[in-house]
Amino acid sequence: MKPIKNTQSRNSSVAKNSAKSAAKGESEKLQKVLARAGQGSRREIETMISEGRISVDGKIATLGDRIDVHSGVKVRIDGRQINLTVAQKEVCRVLMYYKPEGELCTRHDPEGRATVFDRLPRLTGARWIAVGRLDINTSGLLLFTTDGELANRLMHPSREVEREYSVRVFGQVDEAMLHRLRKGVQLEDGPASFKEIKFGGGVGINQWFDVTLMEGRNREVRRLWESQGIQVSRLIRIRYGNIKLIKGLPRGGWQELDLANVNYLRELVGLAPETETKLDVTQAARRPKSSQIRKAVKRYTELNKRYKK
Repeated sequence: MKPIKNTQSRNSSVAKNSAKSAAKGESEKLQKVLARAGQGSRREIETMISEGRISVDGKIATLGDRIDVHSGVKVRIDGRQINLTVAQKEVCRVLMYYKPEGELCTRHDPEGRATVFDRLPRLTGARWIAVGRLDINTSGLLLFTTDGELANRLMHPSREVEREYSVRVFGQVDEAMLHRLRKGVQLEDGPASFKEIKFGGGVGINQWFDVTLMEGRNREVRRLWESQGIQVSRLIRIRYGNIKLIKGLPRGGWQELDLANVNYLRELVGLAPETETKLDVTQAARRPKSSQIRKAVKRYTELNKRYKK
């Protein structure tokens, strides 16, 4: 559907709704409301608006439009009406997922390959949004949330949220090389460095290191090591902020974060704390059995072998 020009009647209608909402102090940017309703990150929704895919009360939306979710306004994406009730009171949920190697960080793959969204629990009236990406050959901790605003802020470089990786390298590593990686090297998209490098074990030319950086540029860990002539043979993300990959969680397994950890992430990026959780608080002290998760993952893998290459 192609974007259409705004008409005078549309401007009048939107202005009237905006004025009414502003008087109540309840109007919000359209992309912020839809992000909170789980329709994507603000950046994704801004792209949808620019492409003319979103309408407000039957009129094509434009960047800068504001709405009041309590006013009965009807918002559609690609003709599908969005339930704004969840935007009025949406419980922020966050999942920890152990991404295996070979899965793509995309919702749909035209070649039918497995994606990180395939195994996640189904939602009604919302959807899971990935907090950043891991490339196909990288495994480890990947966070998902129903709150687009939380995802957007966690991914923004200005927040400088720490990411820690366990990396196995192939090559001769010396102290001078580690010093350069800490101090910073020039990559094709600008300077980059590891905030911290810790030796993790191994002998000879196969060694493990735990490395920490403050942003998530594409293949940044691999490119930093490659700048020193070192090949990365294994890469696992083990921490995002203070959220650590749970020991015993199998590849392909997930676990929902409790309220304390959700609010840690919200506080980290300047969002108000959440007051509710979808978890059964009476079972909070009981962690799911690793054997049960592994069985579920195994069943899924057997059913989806046709997608693997």
